[in-house]
Amino acid sequence: MASIIKTDNIQKVSDDSNIIKKCGSTTTVGSGACNAVTIDGSTVTLGRCGATVSLASGATQSGFGRTGTVDWQTGSIKTATFTAVSGEGYFVNTTSGAVTVNLPAGVAGAIVGLKDYANTWDSNAVTLNPNGSDNIGGANTVDPTLAAEGGSVLLVFVDSTQGWLPTQQSVTASPTGSSAFITATGGTITTCGDYKIHTFTGDGCFALTAGTSAPNNKVSYVVVAGGGGSPYQQGGGGGAGGFREGKCSSDPYADSPLDAGTAITVTSQTYPIAVGGGGAGGTPGNSNTSAPGAVSTFSTITSTGGGNGAPSGPYPGGAPGGSGGGAGENQPGPGSNGNQPPVSPPQGNPGGTGQPNQGGGGGGGGAGAAGGAAIGAGGNGIATSITGSPVTRAGGGGGGGYPSAPTPGGAGGSGGGGAGGSVPNAHPGPGATSGTAGTVNTGGGGGSGSWPTTTGGSGGSGIVILRYKFQ
Repeated sequence: MASIIKTDNIQKVSDDSNIIKKCGSTTTVGSGACNAVTIDGSTVTLGRCGATVSLASGATQSGFGRTGTVDWQTGSIKTATFTAVSGEGYFVNTTSGAVTVNLPAGVAGAIVGLKDYANTWDSNAVTLNPNGSDNIGGANTVDPTLAAEGGSVLLVFVDSTQGWLPTQQSVTASPTGSSAFITATGGTITTCGDYKIHTFTGDGCFALTAGTSAPNNKVSYVVVAGGGGSPYQQGGGGGAGGFREGKCSSDPYADSPLDAGTAITVTSQTYPIAVGGGGAGGTPGNSNTSAPGAVSTFSTITSTGGGNGAPSGPYPGGAPGGSGGGAGENQPGPGSNGNQPPVSPPQGNPGGTGQPNQGGGGGGGGAGAAGGAAIGAGGNGIATSITGSPVTRAGGGGGGGYPSAPTPGGAGGSGGGGAGGSVPNAHPGPGATSGTAGTVNTGGGGGSGSWPTTTGGSGGSGIVILRYKFQ
């Protein structure tokens, strides 16, 4: 039979204080300030009020649950998509590109920490991707982004209703996704996938009310000025209004060859929009009455109005502008320059050369090509799909026909250029037609009229189109 020692108390020899004491169902180890362990039924108490319970160096713990913090993984800086583990914190480096964090399966109490490692989240954001149907902030319809420089967040999974919620966060607000995108008013607003499109056919304001955090603070644009007018007989066609485009690198629409490759970075303010009108066409009695188009503007972008076409006779070529006006009849010199003032990529092309010795006028320049020579066609415009489908704008006006023989006027350039007037009967027979006006809101140049009592076509008004990601 094994030996048994039975006792209620074990005391120190020096002062008779208890080392182990049993009283009823409670057993206490230590006494006074040394009262370190108390066992009372199903409860075990370690330490005294105000005391510290420590694990020895190299020891581990289990079964105590988390304290609302994470173990930061300093030895594994994240630079690409990864799956987070509950209880861990990660330093995420987006210097080389955006990073997606796949969150672990939602279990109540799961916790994940994230911190901007190199202060680059504003340039390349972190996207939170919930597991399956798990929610973030009560919704699973969007994957929110963390896009503030130097940001950090501690996410805790609460329940199936709210899902992951931030409990500690610096720099940014709760990552619900809504404030990460632009909210704005102004113009006629349409939607194309995840993008809003604001179309201004006249002067107005583009007013931002929310969402100007990188990288979703970029606005793609097309800014077209008003087209130039054209003279009343045998003159050069009006030049198209300047065409300028800038597309955000992440925007998927098909841009034009004139895309500058840089969108406009916006802030929460109101941006005035100017849409240039088309220049007036010439009328009989004063072959110099045609006028250039007016400028269109958005933020730092200005497109110059199209140059008006030169009149018939030995006059200088048409006026310079976004695209230049064509030279007139009996004017052997070239039409006027486009891309004035110069920008890169160029906003337009020069007008066409007139034909000497009772010839016809040159076509006005277009955004995509120069005007044709001698009863020339207007230069073609340029197409972009910023509105969701391809539309060609900024075509030059056609040169006017000559009355010494049945002669058609030059065709208008694609993209709203007006056709030049025609002479269906030999001189001095009647029936000559006036120049056609450039199409409204394309920036097309007006077509020149033909002899004897026709009128020149007016230029078409311009347009401003803005596009941005809204979800």
